[in-house]
Amino acid sequence: MKAKRHAKIIELIRQYEIETQEELAQRLIEAGFNVTQATISRDIRELKLSKVAGHNGRSKYAALTGSENTNANKYTRVLQDGFVSRSMATNLIVIKTVSGMAMAVAAALDAMDIPGMVGCIAGDDTIFCAIYSEAQAQEVMEIIDRVVAQKM
Repeated sequence: MKAKRHAKIIELIRQYEIETQEELAQRLIEAGFNVTQATISRDIRELKLSKVAGHNGRSKYAALTGSENTNANKYTRVLQDGFVSRSMATNLIVIKTVSGMAMAVAAALDAMDIPGMVGCIAGDDTIFCAIYSEAQAQEVMEIIDRVVAQKM
């Protein structure tokens, strides 16, 4: 549950200019997570979120890290934690996830910048990944398989 919540927090702070812990808690509650202020505070610390200037000039939460490797590890964990199965239909890859994780996994896949992947569209537990060609779709599936297998 913690990994799902962390993935949702990252998704929310990328989607909205969240200025306070209370606002973050409210958005998480609306997304179906039962959280307290203490949980939010701990998550902010664990995710190493920082306050940065938003578009409106006010401060907002952002995920800042010292290295791209740390981000890569986070994306990998989100993919591993949410992944259920995958299949290919010509140049599309359909990925099934744990319920509620599709958007976080799709965001992680997009951020991984996998060669050949055009982009992802996510629902609640299903992702459609558009790939440039059928041959590249097979290569992308192999990359996803390797990333998921690292968990074991």
